[in-house]
Amino acid sequence: KQEQRTTTDLRKTCQKKASPAKSRLPLAESIKKIVVKMNFRILIAFIFFSFQNYGQENLCRKDILNENQVFEDNQIEKYSKFDFSNLWLKTENELVYGIIGDDYQRLLMKFIFVERTLNNPYEYLVYGKSNVKSSICDFIGKITIIKIQELKNENFGIDDEYKNSGIKSQGLLTAKYELFENKEQNHSGQFQGILQTKWYLDKDNLIKYNDINLNSDGYFNNAFVGTWKMYNSTTAKICNWGEYRVPYTKCDFDIGAGELSISEKYSKNGWWIKPKKDWWK
Repeated sequence: KQEQRTTTDLRKTCQKKASPAKSRLPLAESIKKIVVKMNFRILIAFIFFSFQNYGQENLCRKDILNENQVFEDNQIEKYSKFDFSNLWLKTENELVYGIIGDDYQRLLMKFIFVERTLNNPYEYLVYGKSNVKSSICDFIGKITIIKIQELKNENFGIDDEYKNSGIKSQGLLTAKYELFENKEQNHSGQFQGILQTKWYLDKDNLIKYNDINLNSDGYFNNAFVGTWKMYNSTTAKICNWGEYRVPYTKCDFDIGAGELSISEKYSKNGWWIKPKKDWWK
């Protein structure tokens, strides 16, 4: 009941267009208290093992950097003062695509509220909604940054459009996430996995969503790769989503060159239906 009340309060708060930052702080702390701590060493080991197995199934959309390279050093402390929350709220929801299960059933995901915690600069509290076959669930949880790496060779877009814009650095963020759907709702469970996000630091020392190469073939960002498991179940399902493309999927799934195009083999699994506008409201 406490979890249900908190989710309801969150929904009301996030629907307010101009909510002062101070009023959100107690709410953020309320979310944090009900997010269960998990053993991510086991999770990361599981996902790493899964990625190795994925290779045997000929997966595509595995390289978010599109052949660019990053320095090995983890610069997480260097960027601890920066707020990355806006990166997960920027993209229009119609461009967020996801799959769940071996048949790649369409998954819709919407982050409504993301805020960095006061006592941990690497932890972000999340509230949002999921949608599978018109079954909509509220979820709460957290994203925890575990690695930040800078690009070796920065990109400035077509014809170096951004070269003189004052960009100070570009990089890749790696985080772990855990999202818990409302247990009072039908077909609910928990998401967990690894997230990768491309970003850049602008001339005003603000973290920005890196869509500089948005028009290049194969571009995608905010790649969530992991699993979903129904409560009280021991079976986890593949569950990945991202922006502009779905990461780590079989190569016969998305056959588009410049943009997402679902093959006929999978279209019957919710992909031929256009989602209702603002389905989360």
